[in-house]
Amino acid sequence: MKVLITGATGLVGKAIVGLLQEKEIPVHYLTTSKQKISSKEGYTGFFWNPKKNIIDNNAFEGVTHIINLAGTTISKRWTPSNKKKILTSRINSLKTLREGLVAYGAEKIKGFVSASAIGIYPSSLTSLYVENEKEVDDSFLGDVVVAWEQEIASFEHFNFNVAAIRIGLVLAENGGALPQMAKPIKNYVGAPIGTGEQWQSWIHLEDLARIFVFALNNELNGTYNGVAPNPVTNSKLTKQLAKTLQKPLWLPNVPKFVLKLILGEMAYLLFASQRVSSKKIEDAGFNFYYTNICSALDKIYKPETNKIESLGTYENTYS
Repeated sequence: MKVLITGATGLVGKAIVGLLQEKEIPVHYLTTSKQKISSKEGYTGFFWNPKKNIIDNNAFEGVTHIINLAGTTISKRWTPSNKKKILTSRINSLKTLREGLVAYGAEKIKGFVSASAIGIYPSSLTSLYVENEKEVDDSFLGDVVVAWEQEIASFEHFNFNVAAIRIGLVLAENGGALPQMAKPIKNYVGAPIGTGEQWQSWIHLEDLARIFVFALNNELNGTYNGVAPNPVTNSKLTKQLAKTLQKPLWLPNVPKFVLKLILGEMAYLLFASQRVSSKKIEDAGFNFYYTNICSALDKIYKPETNKIESLGTYENTYS
């Protein structure tokens, strides 16, 4: 196996690269920065510029599997300019990859796994969403994910497996949303957001990285939710985070209108409620390390108290 990764230098990409390197699986990665191109044993960089449909086709040399994580962060103010970047960065990356495969030849590729997002599901306090849900969230993010997944589906014309992983709230110490959530709590000004009743379907970074590699190794096809088995409300998450950090929560909930004034339309991310099922990926044979929010947060902030005693499952997952 040799894996080509886009977005390899991001939060999730680094975690996936780490797993592949542990298994001594060589990695090719695409970067838009020539300064980030390096070549060392098992990890080789290649230049691309999806904005201009440019890709170094040498990146496909010897590659058997592809992981696509490319896309500008959605966690910045949704100005018209940023909205355009959020959408086009995802679409252009996939188009450039696809055209590169056509030019180079996709005969040796066995599997393609792309990131997607649970933002496609409608906001609801009562529904539990599975992958075959037809209704789409009436929001900018819903529109983005629909277009994103339509582009992913275009890879089904090749003769290899194609899977999309709808990612939830990724929990990690040094990236993603968690540090921003923890900061006010550490400074004694943390509080649930709005009513606090909105569902947040989360996943520990380690489990998410494992899902991507699992999808490749098990030749998965179709759409899978990349979330842990037990979603929590914003109130529960905030209280558990405060408990883990050993900080008090004494302020009232943050009013919705305040965050709308500060963040504009992007505040929607904080109030959308998506309770999402992990059953399909579990039925495929995936075993989560972190099934509840307590163990996930303890692993991140109290790693010495939450050692994994056996690596049996870990080895089986990737062998």
